[in-house]
Amino acid sequence: MQFCAHKLDKKDFFGRSDPFMVFYRSNEDGTFTICHKTEVVKNTLNPVWQPITIPVRALCNGDYERSIKVEVYDWDRDGSHDFIGEFTTSYRELSRGQSQFNVYEVVNSKKKLKKRRYINSGTVTLLSFSVEAEHTFLDYIKAGTQIHFTVAIDFTASNGNPSQSTSLHYMNPYQMNAYAMALKAVGEIIQDYESDKMFPALGFGAKLPPDGRVSHEFPLNGNVDNPYCNGMEGILEAYHQSLKTVQLYGPTNFAPVINHVARYAAAVQDGSQYFVLLIITDGVISDMAHTKEAIVNAAMLPMSIIIVGVGQAEFDAMVELDGDDVRVSSRGKLAERDIVQFVPFRDYMDRTGNHVLSMARLAKDVLAEIPDQLILYMKSRGIKPNQTPPDYSPPVLSPSPTI
Repeated sequence: MQFCAHKLDKKDFFGRSDPFMVFYRSNEDGTFTICHKTEVVKNTLNPVWQPITIPVRALCNGDYERSIKVEVYDWDRDGSHDFIGEFTTSYRELSRGQSQFNVYEVVNSKKKLKKRRYINSGTVTLLSFSVEAEHTFLDYIKAGTQIHFTVAIDFTASNGNPSQSTSLHYMNPYQMNAYAMALKAVGEIIQDYESDKMFPALGFGAKLPPDGRVSHEFPLNGNVDNPYCNGMEGILEAYHQSLKTVQLYGPTNFAPVINHVARYAAAVQDGSQYFVLLIITDGVISDMAHTKEAIVNAAMLPMSIIIVGVGQAEFDAMVELDGDDVRVSSRGKLAERDIVQFVPFRDYMDRTGNHVLSMARLAKDVLAEIPDQLILYMKSRGIKPNQTPPDYSPPVLSPSPTI
């Protein structure tokens, strides 16, 4: 919606007014809740406010007849904003768009009581109104969007010797290590969105047999042509096997695995597929500049990155990659969207030792941003969910030989 006002009351002694509007949703119990404030337009009695976007749910809770109250104020630096007046409307009225029905008298009831000849404190006019359907994460899933899950595990030497109990990769016969717990917690939820339950699983930062070359994107199952593992159990099995064959080394480079998944994401940008990379690491990153560049490039693709930090290291670099506060940039170019979610595993360890609870809380927080990230990608590309889900086509089986 966009609004302007005409001949508002002059409230400032030395200037005109600095008007802004506050929108309130009316509640079932007769109270009102603020749902939007416009920007302040300085030194004018005839402001034109910027277009505003409000979810219908926030404005009227989906009730088109429900009263919407709008108050108009003159902004003051000290916060004691002067009340100019108010008017009421409804979603139904606003949806008529620009017309004589959507010119509102701004009334100050106190002033009206004092002044017999008072008419109003100005008028507010609706300039434009449009409604856009917001699609949900599940709308896309129902329409057939596939979530592809790839895991990348840190095999650098800083994790400690896997044969010793102090190592983050230590295989305790009685309980899972932090890597396995993080993998299982996130993977068991994501696997439900992947129809074939086949997941590529990669490792980075290790020396590989037979020649001891260092690799930053090797398949955990040892098969370069087919790095796919069958379900969470398959990934965990491949992870355990890798620990027996590779030598933990370094440095900690993220860019190769990010670019690995980005190559697949770049091949399908029509909304039919979305890629999630889970990186589990013990901390300090060695290729920060390359990783930032990889993230900025990946932000343009149907892709999200989850980083789970295990162990007690400082994770300042990971927090920097998680663009919640400051969007990641590389060579002066800002990431198009925030696609990285970082969480330190230690924050989720239940003090009572309840691993099931720890894993549930971790999965909830780690996956919280994925739906919005997917929707943002689809919106930015103008991709709407297909109204009819794609037909299910069973796998083609070769005919049985005749006897």
